Amino acid sequence: MNIDCELKENEKKMRKDIVADAQEMLEKAGVKNVTANNSEGTPGRGIHEMGTARMGRDPKTSVLNSNNQVWDAPNVFVTDGAFMASSSCVNPSLTYMAFTARAAEFAVNELKKGNL
Repeated sequence: MNIDCELKENEKKMRKDIVADAQEMLEKAGVKNVTANNSEGTPGRGIHEMGTARMGRDPKTSVLNSNNQVWDAPNVFVTDGAFMASSSCVNPSLTYMAFTARAAEFAVNELKKGNL
């Protein structure tokens, strides 16, 4: 398997704007001696990458159904951050855990019915 992952020009421009906006907000809030740091990072460093296996209602526009089940492989469930198209600025681990518990319960019930 090969994975091609890099920050493209849009992400670099967004990061520059985010850093500038954060510095401006801190200064307007009265923080003194604000130093902005727009260092090059690597994908996944210090953040939770999300959205590579989007959840949805239509297999033409999403990878997973509402039970975190892969449309094209019903015995595969994805419960990491891949199913989430976006997140807030806080740690999403509890959300992953909740979706995992829900998907596991669904899978167990489907196994008992003989559907998996």
